[in-house]
Parts: sequence; C-alpha cells; structure tokens
Amino acid sequence: MTERLSYEAVEDRTMPAVVYGLYLIALATAVPVLIGAIVAYASRANAGPAMRTHFDFQIRTFWMSIAWWLIGGFLIVVGGIFSLILIGLPFFFLGWAIVGLVTAWYAVRSIVGVIHLANGQPYPRPYSWLI
Repeated sequence: MTERLSYEAVEDRTMPAVVYGLYLIALATAVPVLIGAIVAYASRANAGPAMRTHFDFQIRTFWMSIAWWLIGGFLIVVGGIFSLILIGLPFFFLGWAIVGLVTAWYAVRSIVGVIHLANGQPYPRPYSWLI
C-alpha cells in the first residue's frame, strides 16, 4: 500500500491516461493510435519508473499491433486477388481472422493498462507479448 501511495504522490498519470484514451479511440478510427505512440515516445523520457512501464507497454502495443495488422492486411489483399481462382480464399479469411484477433488483443491490452493506471500501479509486465 505504501508503494502505491508513493507512486501516486510522485508521478503524474495524465499523459499515460491520454495515450490510453487515444488508443481506445483508435478502435473506431486508426489515426489516434499514431498520435498516442508519438505522445508515449515523447513522454517516456520524463516519466518516473511506474509511468515509464506504462509508456513502454503502450509503445510495444503499438508496434506489435501495427506489425500484425500489416500481416493480416497483406493476407487479405493477396487472398482477395487470388480468390478469383479460389486458391486465395483461405488466405483472405486468415487475414481477416488475424485482423480481428489483433484488434481484440489491442483492446484488451489497452483496457488492462487503464485498470493498472487507475489503481496507481506500474504495469507489471510491460515487455510481454500477451496481457
């Protein structure tokens, strides 16, 4: 309990909250995720140890989701082109499955980060692939 109080007294949670907000808004339109990543990069240097874990987590979430969305998008395009001869349909559906799962993963990671931030806790595993 004293550790939580010391983090709350020393560190400002505003910028990580702004980034999480931008990330969640990006579920409807993709532009805010780029703004959120820029804010996270810019704010990370001046953050204390607890908030730095949130910024590291947000930056990793950004890059991992972008990579998987690009892979899914590539499979959708290639599968769509080759679906004219029916061989592309599995790739097309696999691409949509990847995009859907990555979007759900991205939303869950952002929500879990908000919960840790609201409790005044550092993110426990900022470098993990999962949650």
